[in-house]
Amino acid sequence: MEAVKLVSSDPSERPDTYRVAYIIHFLLGAGNLLPWNALITAVDYFAYLYPTKHIEKVFSVAYMISSVMVLLGMISWGGWSKTTLRLRMNLGFSMFVMSLMVAPVIDWTSSSTKLNERPSGAYSLTVAAVVICGLADGLVGGSLIGSAGKLPKQYMQAVFAGTASSGIIISILRIITKASLPQTPKGLKISAHLYFMVATIFLLCCIIFSNLQHKLPVMQQYHQRLHQESTVCTGTKFWAVAGKIKGAAFGIFIIYIVTLSIFPGFIAEDLESKILRDWYPILLITVYNLADLMGKSLTAFYVMQSMTRAIWAATARLLFYPLFVVCLHGPKWLKTEVPMVVLTFLLGFSNGYLTSVLMILTPKSVPLSESELSAIVMTGFLGFGLVGGSVLGWFWIL
Repeated sequence: MEAVKLVSSDPSERPDTYRVAYIIHFLLGAGNLLPWNALITAVDYFAYLYPTKHIEKVFSVAYMISSVMVLLGMISWGGWSKTTLRLRMNLGFSMFVMSLMVAPVIDWTSSSTKLNERPSGAYSLTVAAVVICGLADGLVGGSLIGSAGKLPKQYMQAVFAGTASSGIIISILRIITKASLPQTPKGLKISAHLYFMVATIFLLCCIIFSNLQHKLPVMQQYHQRLHQESTVCTGTKFWAVAGKIKGAAFGIFIIYIVTLSIFPGFIAEDLESKILRDWYPILLITVYNLADLMGKSLTAFYVMQSMTRAIWAATARLLFYPLFVVCLHGPKWLKTEVPMVVLTFLLGFSNGYLTSVLMILTPKSVPLSESELSAIVMTGFLGFGLVGGSVLGWFWIL
């Protein structure tokens, strides 16, 4: 277990001309997490709409639980593998588009002229949209990562680098829209609507990319070669493969327990800055997303070869708990912006790099016939970590 030998490329493989397949995997990875980043980055918009609600924490729990429910369904129902990847991706991205447009549509159909006077049931409808978004995430994420697990390692790296880039895309878009319009209720409404609409256009493009991917000669060759190796995923096979990669599964689980119990809820709701005011959570979320992208992009140049070291490094992230507690309740100088920015950067960078390392190494540490299933196992435990971290995030309120 100390080192994992990555599968080398077959010289008979068709080249990925102009790296089109890599770019498409990158863009689909970005689209997979774009809706979630859209929801959590619009913290000032939702906080103004529902000032008495713990928006970030409610959204996290609703989104993560629904996502994991889909993954559990894929694991327990073997028939899912008989559906085509194209069908699952098209359905998932369509659900993303629908859920992301709910908040603007509520505003457009509201008879009230005041933004924070919401129609009856608006909050429940918004949370329902988040649930649908989570269901789509489980469908798209489980299918995309499972498919990439059977391919050469650069495609898995592309997917996870793409997921990190979505946070940067959304953060930059949010900063531009927030800065370009007046900080009034009307300006907030216009900027948020523009922001959701641009994100929706990107998701519609992802539907095109997911259909284009299957027409690339290099992808057709991979899928033809791997068709005979495909296996039906069942609960029994899931736990059998999970037993083989239990260390890596624990590592990915603990990574996201730590991350989601701190980000975005603690960062978005529990920290204040007299200097940056409502820009502070947006700045910290942007720092996190940038660091996460840097960590995931680093694996394109250097991948830690020791699974054991990667698992120990993931476990060591538990040290973030006492560090953030000290910043919250410790001396005043630790509550300032610089220590929090540094800690947030480290949280994001370690999350990105270690996630990418474990997701690259694990499918290559099992037989090819189990590589897709091992990627689904890792996605499942990643989801369990997301749910556990989202629930633990409520303890910051205490």
